[in-house]
Amino acid sequence: MQTEGRNAVLELLKTDKAIDKIMLEQGAQGSLSRIFAEARKRDVRVQFVSRAVLDKTSETGHHQGVIAYTTDYAYCELEDIVAAKGKNGGFIVLCDSIEDVHNLGSILRVCECAGVDGVVLPKAKSATVNEAVIRISAGAAQHVKVAKVSSLNRAIETLKESGYWVYALEAGEQSIYQADLTGNLALVVGGEDSGVHRLTRELCDGTLSIPLFGKVNSLNASVALGVACYEAVRKREKL
Repeated sequence: MQTEGRNAVLELLKTDKAIDKIMLEQGAQGSLSRIFAEARKRDVRVQFVSRAVLDKTSETGHHQGVIAYTTDYAYCELEDIVAAKGKNGGFIVLCDSIEDVHNLGSILRVCECAGVDGVVLPKAKSATVNEAVIRISAGAAQHVKVAKVSSLNRAIETLKESGYWVYALEAGEQSIYQADLTGNLALVVGGEDSGVHRLTRELCDGTLSIPLFGKVNSLNASVALGVACYEAVRKREKL
């Protein structure tokens, strides 16, 4: 797997993931020099190449002078995310048909910043954590646990059996500002076109909405999740 972009590679170097090599633009300065220094600390092989070579090798077109090579992204199990819950309870995000890599990258960035224990993706009809997602997440994908499950609905049932309250983020229901978001919490965010699917929504303990006062009747999925996550952070920090 290739990881491209300065922030994404710097974040990768902060993890314990095995890095095969880093291709760095010749004459590296600024943050590229920092990447070289961090790579030396970890004994990661650095290969200096021309920008033309990086342009030819890049899969995203946004390499910013650096490409790192690792093994494929390592997903975890749902049980690993449940086991990671802190003193204020577990906090998990489930993605229902998030197929756009930009949305998934932004969601992972939100979740990492908000201290979410992990993100759950279905194996079907979902974007995967690839080079583009890692770059869009600004490297956050390297720090947040991500599980892939064969059935999102079964994952919801498992979480409920484990003591989680599971809520779908949908328009027109109870305001998220009136909800109790403490304890073991799981939020389900749906794709912009379909939202949370009906059967999935019916499995949840309830639906929560973000009040909208403009003429547009919905928010981008990652923006909506950001609002919801930080409302949860606000309420959970009071404990």
